[in-house]
Amino acid sequence: MKAKVRNSPFHPSIRRVCFVTGTRAEFGLMQTVLQTLRSQTNLKFQLMVTGMHLHAEHGRSIDAIRKQGWKIDAVIPWKLKANPLPAESTGTAIAKMAHEFDRLKTDIVLVVGDRVEAFAAATAGHLSNRLVAHIHGGDRAPGQVDDSLRHAITKLAHVHFPATLASAKRIRKLGEEQFRIHRAGSPGIENVSQAAALSNEIVKQFPKVSPHQFALIVLHPITNEKFVEYERAKSVLDAVWQAGVNQTIVVYPNNDPGANQVIQCWCDHQERITYLLKDAARPQFLGLLRDCAFLIGNSSAGIIEAASFGTPVLDVGSRQQGRERSQNVTSVSYEPRALARAIKRVWNNGKPRRWRGNNAYGGAGTANKIAGVLSRVPLDARMLRKLIAY
Repeated sequence: MKAKVRNSPFHPSIRRVCFVTGTRAEFGLMQTVLQTLRSQTNLKFQLMVTGMHLHAEHGRSIDAIRKQGWKIDAVIPWKLKANPLPAESTGTAIAKMAHEFDRLKTDIVLVVGDRVEAFAAATAGHLSNRLVAHIHGGDRAPGQVDDSLRHAITKLAHVHFPATLASAKRIRKLGEEQFRIHRAGSPGIENVSQAAALSNEIVKQFPKVSPHQFALIVLHPITNEKFVEYERAKSVLDAVWQAGVNQTIVVYPNNDPGANQVIQCWCDHQERITYLLKDAARPQFLGLLRDCAFLIGNSSAGIIEAASFGTPVLDVGSRQQGRERSQNVTSVSYEPRALARAIKRVWNNGKPRRWRGNNAYGGAGTANKIAGVLSRVPLDARMLRKLIAY
């Protein structure tokens, strides 16, 4: 297939950059990048929304996106309970995304991370001869199919924005040419302190909890085996409760297979949960992350953002295994005694320990770096036609 040249680098024109988002987490961590892209005079920013943003079971965050003033250029339906697993939804979405990219005359498709929605967008973009740019490639995290999808997206992408040096090296080892790789840091921690809701706002919104006296629980499924995720969620909640931490804020999981088991556990044990949130806006969530005694679960926010606040993190299970992390993160199994020991250390008899140090994903200027590259990268055959580097 012959690569189509959209904009010659010698005759610059306005480039249409479409960011595809499927979850509240990725949309939140991308805020500084999206705002910067929207402000560029030589870029036309487009926003495509899909995945769990569309479902009431997960807070229907598409409504929050609109309330924040974002113009949504395309909405891609995503079946929540497609069979087998997400394969049906992915295939359907790829076709619809390709159609929408054509309608919008998109030049650059921008995706982040390892979600199946990002994989669908990268596939649709690559196969329709659009430049695909990928943020947070090269990381390691097994999840359910996360590691495979992340590296598959890397092979579909034409431009890479890894967060760390180790991730950049992995992308190079995957056979990607050096000129495609631009280490930029993680968008999730740029201006993260300023983006968080003020402590007095958190107190007003959640008057039943006290700063640094509540556990923040964010637990995503990693399997769809019957009852497994329910029991894992219950183990975490039991351990927090038995440690004497009687103030808890729980945020619903993502929409991966097995999520219903986690949600059912939270609903069955609401007497142990002070606040149960289907969704949390980015400023609100960051405020909770800053003000909690500790985060427990397996959210990437514990790996990436939490260190910027000095928040202790108990990373439970294998979902984030292999990811680079700061020293505020303790890895722990679901085994009750292991959970109890880990919580006891950070809870410290009601005087929670804090962490001081540099975030492993740190670095200012991430948004400007990404916007700068997307503004000037040639949209020519050399970029669009890939050849493994060895």
